[in-house]
Amino acid sequence: MKYVMLVYQGDALERQATLSEEEQKQVHADYQGIHQTPGVTPVPPMGLPENATTVRVEGGKTLTTDGPFVGMKESVGSLFILEADDLDAAIEVAARVPAARYGGAVEIRPSEVYW
Repeated sequence: MKYVMLVYQGDALERQATLSEEEQKQVHADYQGIHQTPGVTPVPPMGLPENATTVRVEGGKTLTTDGPFVGMKESVGSLFILEADDLDAAIEVAARVPAARYGGAVEIRPSEVYW
């Protein structure tokens, strides 16, 4: 089964900035380890939410707004695709994501095709 793993940063970036250099290197190594995990397809890093542009179409007219669509503390900071046997295996990988330890969260969604 494929899962989309959405990494919400929350306060993780601010908390990680206060870590020692050695601890920050470990966070980087943890992310690298996840990217090298069998079944993981990493996605290039996302930019900051404040640099986002949101597009809507209303009445056939394209509207754009600066910033993320939803104003929330826990914006999506990155994502990756995981092929795992079951949800329990996906949870084990999600628990290794540093953001989950430093004030963020990882949302796991089964990958489904609706069309």
